Amino acid sequence: MATPHISAAPGDFAPQVLMPGDPRRARRIARDLLQDARLVTEVRGIEGYTGTWRGRPLSVLASGMGMPSITIYATELFRVYGVRAIARVGTCGGIPSSVALRDVVVATAAHTDSAMSAQRIPGVRLSHTATFELAAAASEAAAGQGAGVHVGPVLTSDHFYLQRPDLFERLAAHGTLAVEMEAAGLYATAAAEGGRALAVLTVTDHVRHEETLTPEEREAEFDRALIIAATALTAATETNS
Repeated sequence: MATPHISAAPGDFAPQVLMPGDPRRARRIARDLLQDARLVTEVRGIEGYTGTWRGRPLSVLASGMGMPSITIYATELFRVYGVRAIARVGTCGGIPSSVALRDVVVATAAHTDSAMSAQRIPGVRLSHTATFELAAAASEAAAGQGAGVHVGPVLTSDHFYLQRPDLFERLAAHGTLAVEMEAAGLYATAAAEGGRALAVLTVTDHVRHEETLTPEEREAEFDRALIIAATALTAATETNS
């Protein structure tokens, strides 16, 4: 049952998985959110845990950075371990002025400048979208989290440091809320593997205002997005049970 990247045994993962990028954040989620969490894999330092949340089984596994990395882990979870839904909980850079530091973005769709999806169905430009039930559940959960929650599309980019102010201006004009590096890969993988997927992101930088949170602030401001994502996974599970 083990894969080249995951050493868990059959049944070690819950049907629903939270997926941060950072292994240390996965460890923190297991410690602070899950009850009775146990380590189920740590290949290459990518840690995965399974426990319960609000009485239901829930797992967390780090994805690493970028579309190739999250695609590997999501494919193995869906295809080999029987996972049914993955919610990415990560960070993003805000694009329009209406999106501020510490805000939360529920990514209903993900544009991308990556060529990865072009290889799935030659000649077709795939639409990278979140699963409707998960996005709807996240939107409802966000209503109880106060102001500063946005619902809409993001850009998944292969580039972290490339400066493209004109691109961000045009994206903002087309309603794009933020830029990050994984959501489109997760959404494409879920579509290919028959799974469900969502990304709930915390705004830790602003690409047009040159603002950023410190590493300590990033950790402190992560909890709202985490609760929204976990609530969405649980609500969607109840709806489809």
